[in-house]
Amino acid sequence: MNILQKHFFIVLVFVCSLQVSGQELTLEDKIPFDSSIRTGTLDNGLKYFIKKNIKPEDRVELRLVVNAGSVLEDDDQRGLAHFTEHMAFNGSEHFAKNELVDYLQSVGVKFGAHLNAYTSFDETVYILPIPSDDEEIIDKGLTILQDWGGNLLFEPEEIEKERGVVIEEWRLGQGAQMRMVQAYLPIIFKESKYAERLPIGTKETLETFDPETIKRFYKDWYRPNLMAIIAVGDIDVDRMEAKIKKQFSSFKNPKNERSREEFGIPDNAEPLVAVASDKEATNTIFKIMYKSDPEEMTTGEDYRSALIQSLFTSMINQRLRDLLQEANPPYLYASTSIGSFLARSKSAFSCFAVPKPDDIEGGVRTLMNEIKRVELHGFMASELKTEKLNLMEAYDRAYKERDKTESEALVNELVSHFLEKEPVPGIEYEYEFVKNYLEEISLEEVNAIIGNQITEENRVVYLTAPDNEEITLPTNEDLLAWVKASDESIPEPLKESILSDQLIKTEPIPGRVVEETSIESLEVTSLKLSNGAQVFIKSTDYKNDEIQFMAYREGGISLAEDENYWSASFSTNIVALSGVGAYSYTDLQKVLAGKSVGLQPYLSDLEEGFRGSTTPKDLETLLKLTYLYFTEIRRDESAYQSLMQRNMAFLTNVMSDPNYFYQDQMAKILSQGEMRGGGIPTIDDLQKVDHDQALKFYKERFSSPGDFTFWFIGNIDENVLIPMIEKYLGSISSTQAETWVDRGVRPPSGMVSKKIYKGSEPKSSVSMIFTGEMEYSREESYHLRCLSEILDIRLVEILREEKGGVYGVGASGYGSRSPYENFEFTISFPCGPDNVDDLVAAAIAAIREIQNDGVSDENLNKIKEAQRRDQELHWKTNGYWMNVLKTYHVNGYDYEDVNWLNQRIEDLTAEDIQQVAKKYLNPEEYIQVVLYPEE
Repeated sequence: MNILQKHFFIVLVFVCSLQVSGQELTLEDKIPFDSSIRTGTLDNGLKYFIKKNIKPEDRVELRLVVNAGSVLEDDDQRGLAHFTEHMAFNGSEHFAKNELVDYLQSVGVKFGAHLNAYTSFDETVYILPIPSDDEEIIDKGLTILQDWGGNLLFEPEEIEKERGVVIEEWRLGQGAQMRMVQAYLPIIFKESKYAERLPIGTKETLETFDPETIKRFYKDWYRPNLMAIIAVGDIDVDRMEAKIKKQFSSFKNPKNERSREEFGIPDNAEPLVAVASDKEATNTIFKIMYKSDPEEMTTGEDYRSALIQSLFTSMINQRLRDLLQEANPPYLYASTSIGSFLARSKSAFSCFAVPKPDDIEGGVRTLMNEIKRVELHGFMASELKTEKLNLMEAYDRAYKERDKTESEALVNELVSHFLEKEPVPGIEYEYEFVKNYLEEISLEEVNAIIGNQITEENRVVYLTAPDNEEITLPTNEDLLAWVKASDESIPEPLKESILSDQLIKTEPIPGRVVEETSIESLEVTSLKLSNGAQVFIKSTDYKNDEIQFMAYREGGISLAEDENYWSASFSTNIVALSGVGAYSYTDLQKVLAGKSVGLQPYLSDLEEGFRGSTTPKDLETLLKLTYLYFTEIRRDESAYQSLMQRNMAFLTNVMSDPNYFYQDQMAKILSQGEMRGGGIPTIDDLQKVDHDQALKFYKERFSSPGDFTFWFIGNIDENVLIPMIEKYLGSISSTQAETWVDRGVRPPSGMVSKKIYKGSEPKSSVSMIFTGEMEYSREESYHLRCLSEILDIRLVEILREEKGGVYGVGASGYGSRSPYENFEFTISFPCGPDNVDDLVAAAIAAIREIQNDGVSDENLNKIKEAQRRDQELHWKTNGYWMNVLKTYHVNGYDYEDVNWLNQRIEDLTAEDIQQVAKKYLNPEEYIQVVLYPEE
């Protein structure tokens, strides 16, 4: 896989200690391997990769990577690569049945949230993040990898139990999308084994295979010469290497081993075309792929070519996004990419669009015409300059964060290296290379890319769409005719436009800080500005190049009268897509090229504000944008019409999807049909949105910084920041502060049971909601959360492991003080329709068990240890501190008592959890909403 296909991911995450400064980087040289990574191959062929990385502290990310997936299954094994992954958690040499999950939970590792695995066509990857401050835990972690790799038991009893779980996962995937995939996959991947080997497999195989069949897959493909062990984290590299050698050297490859064949996707002289539709589909999706052989990535010249390719796709995608700003946009979304897809042995230039349902041809032809425009006329110099700035900024940030990168990101890079030979040179090499070679890339080189991608042969064209009377579906011949017409079109070239980069035309007159205090225990500075604004600043070293920003004021959409509700609800989206000051949204993106600034105004039911992030060098740009969102929003009729048209197009068929329909109906039930109760808006609702009224409401809510509270957290120099705060936040006078209004939206009381009928697949969704008024306390709100964590464990044990009736089940609980003091506790799960009553009864029984018998010490210790481990990490992130400081401010909590967030874990007892279960979960009075297939 080309490294630059994912450059915005890679450069933000990769760390390296390789010394390349001052070293000549030549294009002929091979791309080096990061010397900070310890790698080797055991005699049995197993590879290992080890890297010390201290973010987060006292943690290590372990991976077992198996270069084998569903494409290797025999005809009688369809779905068993994935089933093998499931069996890794159901009995092995050192962990009987569910002991593995029990042990990991006891050391703070959550099943699903932390511990996980995935199976794809070509690989299976096991994910194990564990604490590294205890050698016994590390040893156990490696024993788990050892068991996964060669010591699974496949006990018949456990296989039978897991059949139900995997079939429920299969059931989850059924629906419109899967039905259309099964229709078009054999056509677009004609004569390829990939068309016949979806990882989930077939229901028939899952229900009937015998244990020997899955054991055969495991024996054939789980072998050391197809495996890698990866360890990245806060570890001793020498010690970890010794442990890996000791535990995995005894693995043996089978005699007469089967060849690990690389399956391909055949070339095609004539286009492969497919059109698939379904009554439950929500959107029309068009895709054309120009297949090619993948390019190698071994030398500096290859890396430079990948840079050019990355610039090309960024520039064409920006053009496609620009078209979304038209008053009548041609599609809901469009994009292109270059890279491997499905099979590692094949690459493609892929072009994708979501046309509006009433103009499929227009959306397809617009996408194809833009590609043709690039083919004929290329790009403009200003476009190349913009994308070079953005690309360099991404590498610059990655380089600055090279010692603060999370281990999870680094380990994922090594997974790709083992499976797909993706180079791993390290950020120092990449940064120096880009500095040396990016600027010299010419417009002619970028323009030449498309000539190598557009070919007459190896074309794949397909379209999926809703099947209803209001949509006229194209035929295969129509699709080919539209593509051919675009091939023969001669669109005009775009014209250069020159933009000023001066965001603010008239500099504001600064306010001043009238009061400065310190919350010493939290190392937080508090400022009061002359216009009344309050500002909190916390300087941290958790990231080298990050500053997070938030602004908050009470009020929100609750202050809009009913007749203006929908205008108010869309106001911040309208403003954000209209640009600020002298710049449209599109022009603003160009002006901000090379800057790392993200800022979004928001309105919720009870509050409004901003969320943003930036870097120390771009901090003033963030504040300038904030100032403009307060003082100089724009009325852009085209942007407004674009937003409305795209939302209406999406809503046209959204209720044909059973899941959307179910969520919408549930929101109506929980709010007793109140307009403000949530749910999915209708086209009639959108038609109530008035452009001018939306802007008026926004201006009312964002008229003055003086009414807001602001937070800045990150790598901050207060001597630099405070004058900026005075200038951009303190310069506007305050208006009268307001608070939110309780509009009286309440759930129904008593026992409520509703059945929703939608969809054709035999699948159900169950929601059990316990809700009502409470005398709010933060302690009880926390205890409700802990109750949900205990029930998570018990419901997985009962509904999944014992009954095999669900793939996943979850509980959540909390108390709230606004707009009225209330609690909500929800249990939800998908399942087969025939199992609903039995599983609901089992969930109620689990609640009664806690109410009557309490919580076991074992499960109590599991959730406490997981919370302790999470808190260790949370306290070292800017985002968590932002949430804590805002929560304490809004609720009036004592800042000196912030350690309560740790102490509550130690103080938690089984009786606390049992008490809230008795007090708030009444099995005779709750809201039960169940989705069933249509009768």
